[in-house]
Amino acid sequence: MSQHAVAPVAGADLPTIPLRELAPWALFFGLLGLLVLFFISADQGAVSIPSGTLIHEWVHDGRHLLGYPCH
Repeated sequence: MSQHAVAPVAGADLPTIPLRELAPWALFFGLLGLLVLFFISADQGAVSIPSGTLIHEWVHDGRHLLGYPCH
């Protein structure tokens, strides 16, 4: 059994992403995730833009899958 050493390729440095460029995307996806979590976990139709329980019915199975009781 022979082991082959992998030689580093010249000029193949990994790009670095400055935190200043990453922060707005992290904030956007964090807020988007919180919005999705709100609709799955807490929304019962009381504060929904579409009135009634339409969103609740769309995410009903997901609520049970994640362990949230709803009725």
